Amino acid sequence: MRVGLAGLGVMGYRIGANLVKAGKLDVVYNRTVSRAEQFSKEYGVKYVTDPKELIKSVDLLITMLADDSAVSSFLLPLSPYAKDKIIVDMSTISPSTSISIANEIMKNGGMMYDAPVIGTSIFAEQKKLTVLLGGPESHVNTVTEILKETASTIIYMGKNGMGLYAKLVNNLMVGVYVAALAEAYNFGISAGLKPEDVHKVLALYGSAKSPTSELKVPKMMNSDYSTQFATKHMRKDLEIITKETQNLHVVNPLSSLALQLYRFAEALGYSESDYAAVLEVYKKANLVKVK
Repeated sequence: MRVGLAGLGVMGYRIGANLVKAGKLDVVYNRTVSRAEQFSKEYGVKYVTDPKELIKSVDLLITMLADDSAVSSFLLPLSPYAKDKIIVDMSTISPSTSISIANEIMKNGGMMYDAPVIGTSIFAEQKKLTVLLGGPESHVNTVTEILKETASTIIYMGKNGMGLYAKLVNNLMVGVYVAALAEAYNFGISAGLKPEDVHKVLALYGSAKSPTSELKVPKMMNSDYSTQFATKHMRKDLEIITKETQNLHVVNPLSSLALQLYRFAEALGYSESDYAAVLEVYKKANLVKVK
């Protein structure tokens, strides 16, 4: 089976590297050609500059793109060439957008899976991602056989869109949780606790410790906002959640508030930084004395 990959960002590059090492990647594409050239030079994989050439040359196409607009503008023009093709979109986008694209792919004789991942770039490097898969049951085994080279866990969630809904459940919780970690950390430091002692409470011995607190609290301690998952992507995911909750007529007060905090962090210049930088919103607010 010939496999292609479109999207060589922070996650896509690492996923591609895993597939190459497993001998399961034949060709790559990236909108910024220099990135594709870099990947080709590093891993010896062919790159193309035309998306149509990409889809025509593969049986299974993986995409890892930024947002709804990027996925729609890339895949919809390729739908006429989708006959007998399997599209696996690993981006985190709106389920309703993904379902719409999947329907177009299906009309043209192909099939599409939404396959968003749980895990940061570190998890990608370690091949420990969790993939949440939505789409037709008929080719789940084929998709799994490819994705197992970059993920330790692959969970089939059901029809198209269900993988994305499951991912949004995760990111709603994580987005709110990291904003709460930042608030708790800021509170502790402002009260005079030592950073290492706040770390012990939040990440080591406290009742709310988690793998996320173990990962993010040290970054907050050191103002280390090197990107594992960018603030702009967390903001984008929370915006999708807000849109989908409106469609479903369910309430989302906590994720709505967290969304505003990440928007503030972006306004402070941390859009490309790790979303642990939401701490800076609290630190800057400390300078404002309310009378």
